[in-house]
Amino acid sequence: MVEGKKIIVTGAASGIGEETARQLKAGGAEVIAVDRDEPRVDVDAFHKVDLTDEAAVDALIETLKPVNADGLANIAGVPPTAPPEVVVTANLVALKKLTLGLVQHLADNASIVNLASLAGIGWEGAVDRIKAADELSYAGVSEFCDANNITPDNSYFFTKQALVAWTHELRWVWRDRGIRMNAVSPGPVNTPILKDFLETLGERAEEDMKIMDRPGTPADIAPVVVFLLGNGSVWLRGANIAADGGMRAHIDATSNGLT
Repeated sequence: MVEGKKIIVTGAASGIGEETARQLKAGGAEVIAVDRDEPRVDVDAFHKVDLTDEAAVDALIETLKPVNADGLANIAGVPPTAPPEVVVTANLVALKKLTLGLVQHLADNASIVNLASLAGIGWEGAVDRIKAADELSYAGVSEFCDANNITPDNSYFFTKQALVAWTHELRWVWRDRGIRMNAVSPGPVNTPILKDFLETLGERAEEDMKIMDRPGTPADIAPVVVFLLGNGSVWLRGANIAADGGMRAHIDATSNGLT
């Protein structure tokens, strides 16, 4: 249940973010939307922000501190067709900065939900690079990408792997205040940026799409996000929920010799 809660939703102007905002409003929540574009959902407040702009994110944090929000849905992100520096900045650095800047100002028992991805599978094999990004700042992104071989082919995968790992890592950090962090990992979802994923992933994406019965839709993913923001998920901490039509189960089963 989210009735009466104040929830900040980044990326609320399209795709999964838009549908999450819509479902939160339908559930009686107050929605504070953050996006580069104005949302079509009738939200309670809107802040026009480009998350790749550090000064804009700093200003947003100062603006949102008094809100005393009950939840933060980190849904904004860019596709893998963007330059690696932009992908790392938007999908990881900005998300962390906004979250850490707001967490002490969230209400007790607040929920933080990170939108990860099926692309985050295998994060265990990227721990060295993930740890190298622990203190990554806006100014250091370009140097980090060069030093860690972050390329157009792997930038999106890396950011989602790092986000899953970060969610696990922070599972109990704010437990004394009842604040929890969880993640949702969609598979291919039919949003305006699906074509960007197919363009970047090529044959791999084509094979995945053959296995799946269909791509997901925002309406498939948003209810999972809303659940994690609500009262029914208070004992979920550091979880990464696969909302992918069975793709994660398929990968795990086939890689371990199950039919």
